[in-house]
Amino acid sequence: MYKRVLLKLSGEALMGGQKYGINPATLTSYCEDIKAVVQKGVQVAIVIGGGNIYRGLQGAAKGMDRVQGDYMGMLATVINSMALQAEFEKQGLKAKLLSGVFIDPIAETTSGRKAKQYLEDGYVVIISGGTGNPFFTTDSASALRGVEIDAEVLLKGTRVDGVYTADPEKDPSATKFETISFDEAYEKNLKIMDMTAFTLCKENELPILVFDMNTKGNLLRAIEGENVGTIVR
Repeated sequence: MYKRVLLKLSGEALMGGQKYGINPATLTSYCEDIKAVVQKGVQVAIVIGGGNIYRGLQGAAKGMDRVQGDYMGMLATVINSMALQAEFEKQGLKAKLLSGVFIDPIAETTSGRKAKQYLEDGYVVIISGGTGNPFFTTDSASALRGVEIDAEVLLKGTRVDGVYTADPEKDPSATKFETISFDEAYEKNLKIMDMTAFTLCKENELPILVFDMNTKGNLLRAIEGENVGTIVR
């Protein structure tokens, strides 16, 4: 169903059952699922958060300078992205690591043109370092990078299998949307992505598919058009 996608992963998801850091089994499982998609001929770019290592907002809440904290968070995304790259290469996939912050020789500075060329050349492209600026989340970075590379969809991999009327982990009566418009999601104040990311996707007509990344094989099912989540368009 899709030929080029931007996959947004949360840093916290890499913790698995741990309280901090990167769980090797979780990392391997995620990369296996992404490899299955790439082997189908789909071009995949990835943006991953850094919350399993450091969150700028948490630091700011404890008195740290917000700008400094946000840059620390960007570096946390670079660490997670390096782990993804290493695991992809271990599994036999070509992977390029780009960054929104200048961090040579670890990663090349990103650009939409460069990312698209690497995708065309058969690489998984991991874009780290957020937008390269403080005060923006990795949600915003994923929307920006998705627009830059002309992705057909932004796949938001979470631990919930879609968008609900309320948090299904707290409210058992919550019901799931199969599809919802940007305007309706905004009116209902559904917390899908931050408003900067949400607006960027809406204005550039980039649909968002929210699905459960922790269910093995779900990513491929989503790519092939199966009903495994909620589409926001």
